[in-house]
Amino acid sequence: MEPSAQQQPPEQRPQQPSEQRPEGERPERSGPRPDGRARHRVVVLALTGLLPFELGIPHRIFGRAKDPSGRPLYEILTCGLAPGQVRTDADFAIHVEHGPELLATADTIVVPASYELGPVHEHGRLDGQLAAALAHIRPGTRLVAICTGGYVLAAAGYLDGRPATTHWACAEHFQRLFPAVRVDPGVLYTDDGDVLTSAGVAAGIDLCLHIVRRDHGAAVANDVARRTVVPPHRDGGQAQFIERPMPEPQLASTTAARAFVLDRLHEPLRLTELARQESMSVRTFTRRFREESGISPGQWITGQRVERARRLLERTDLPVEQVARETGFGTAQSLRKHVQAAIGVSPTAYRRTFRSAGADDGADDGEGG
Repeated sequence: MEPSAQQQPPEQRPQQPSEQRPEGERPERSGPRPDGRARHRVVVLALTGLLPFELGIPHRIFGRAKDPSGRPLYEILTCGLAPGQVRTDADFAIHVEHGPELLATADTIVVPASYELGPVHEHGRLDGQLAAALAHIRPGTRLVAICTGGYVLAAAGYLDGRPATTHWACAEHFQRLFPAVRVDPGVLYTDDGDVLTSAGVAAGIDLCLHIVRRDHGAAVANDVARRTVVPPHRDGGQAQFIERPMPEPQLASTTAARAFVLDRLHEPLRLTELARQESMSVRTFTRRFREESGISPGQWITGQRVERARRLLERTDLPVEQVARETGFGTAQSLRKHVQAAIGVSPTAYRRTFRSAGADDGADDGEGG
């Protein structure tokens, strides 16, 4: 068996996170950007054998994110291991103007899927050219992988001890190749702060929308989703692969029940009421809902309530107690619990970050800031 990336001499692999900071600490950005840029720069690394669809996802999603005045919020650039032509898995190649030095200027780096990763996929190690390219990455840069792009981050050691996912068909091989990674084969994407990974194809869209939502709030992400004509939010924990036959046209779905829920998020909701909308038993309704969405009715309702809470926190000055009532959580304590679980910050912190300019930042929800 060939040596892993961790066993290679330092000159053949990029600096590992553990070499850059004490164990358990997240890297801090190393000072201001030298060129004084205001926009967040996303650099997409195009590797031989890349999938054109997934290469385009960051450009499409981040490129549609704009502030209220219509100015782009991100700058998106593409680089290769060298400037020039990059072969894809389709019947065409792409021309990339920038070489790997561009990675040193990135705030976020995205590695899309490739079907020709060579020793990365076969032995879990970087070749010299890829290792030299990744050595340009600055400490504190956010790293994002779409589908098999996660193999690159794992081979470089960035996923050691972290949660990660990849396409469900590759998950077993991925875990076997990188035993130090905590692979979750069933989710759409994982977010571990400065390192994020997704499953294949559409899950890459979900992950990029999640990043926009995390950076700039639900309103901006929802606007991007509308412009791109995709669902505005699929939770990362949603099932990646739901094996089921195509439903017969005459079979009822759960569409009416979902509409019923969205009109009554502020009210207590019972499964019996939802099942009644579809003229099903509770057992049948629950099974059908999970088959169609990959999650339970309760999980879906909670997600919708959190999304509505986010919109209210961003756009209104309503006290947190009232936001809790308007979204069906009932109490500020319950709202805080669910918002914290979903997005990692308290309602007050979320409002302070994302509420529109001019709103009162002094609202008190009893959290002590």
